[in-house]
Amino acid sequence: MDEVPVVINSFLAYKETIQNCSPLTVKEYYNDLRTFFRYIIAKRGGKDLSELEQVDISSVDLTLAGSVSTDEIYSFLLFLSKEKNNRSAALARKLSAIKSFYKYHTQKSKKLTENPAREIDSPNIKHPLPKYLSLDESIRLLKSIKSDSITKERDYCIITLFLNCGMRLSELVGIDLNDISDDMSKLTVTGKGRKMRTIYLNDACRNALEAYLKVRAQKAMSKGKTIIDKNALFLSGKNRRISNKTVQWLIKKQLAESGLEGKGYSVHKLRHTAATLMYNTGNVDIRALQDILGHEQLNTTQIYTHVSDKKLEEAMKANPLSNINTDKEN
Repeated sequence: MDEVPVVINSFLAYKETIQNCSPLTVKEYYNDLRTFFRYIIAKRGGKDLSELEQVDISSVDLTLAGSVSTDEIYSFLLFLSKEKNNRSAALARKLSAIKSFYKYHTQKSKKLTENPAREIDSPNIKHPLPKYLSLDESIRLLKSIKSDSITKERDYCIITLFLNCGMRLSELVGIDLNDISDDMSKLTVTGKGRKMRTIYLNDACRNALEAYLKVRAQKAMSKGKTIIDKNALFLSGKNRRISNKTVQWLIKKQLAESGLEGKGYSVHKLRHTAATLMYNTGNVDIRALQDILGHEQLNTTQIYTHVSDKKLEEAMKANPLSNINTDKEN
């Protein structure tokens, strides 16, 4: 990011190198801070706020950043809410970027003395219950892959890993051949913050991997082609590492093939499905589920404890007082 103002660039470098944030997360920080400082410059200059994308932020320096008031941050959030229809989650994310920026420059670089965002509360975010496929729908999705498809083994393996392991899209795309143990009992994925974790594979995953690996090289090198990304597990039609967009397109296509289109399902909903099926049907401990999903905070995982009415019913019946009725004895 050579054209990014130094005051912003130093913060982004800290997030990427010291806090080990992913390039995508760093880019999101930049986009949010760029929008914020565009607003500050435009507002102070009396410019049209409907054309923020045209505002140049190259003038942003420590002096400008240090002159921002708490009221201006509130004004920015109000603008996003009223004029841009940003909801609580989007507002919270942008405010988090601003808070992190000022926290860095007041506590780490110590080039600023005042943090105008410090006392601003983050908007309350309503977390809807996760949408997920039922067991029957999951089986329908797996069965939807056509037997004559040239990529059937790859596509089946991708969907199997999603539904059984609950991995993120970026984690699946990033799997290398050497991430898989020799006996195919486990694999290593790189999650958020570049943190690595081990995922243990069940029979369905091992069988799907074995079937795909038997034909991976043969199909990739058909018609004289060569494999470009030799260590990537999943390859695209161009023999490069499969992209996020290709996997998203694949899942969308298979959801349509299985008659599940239009229900709000997506790649990420397959992660929800794996977590929900493990918790509701497999009686997986919540802390084990936290490790499987790679959640830093337990409260992120706990959303899956609220999706099973059957579990709630069973818990009530398990109370030793559930069969006691003293009225009949009196």
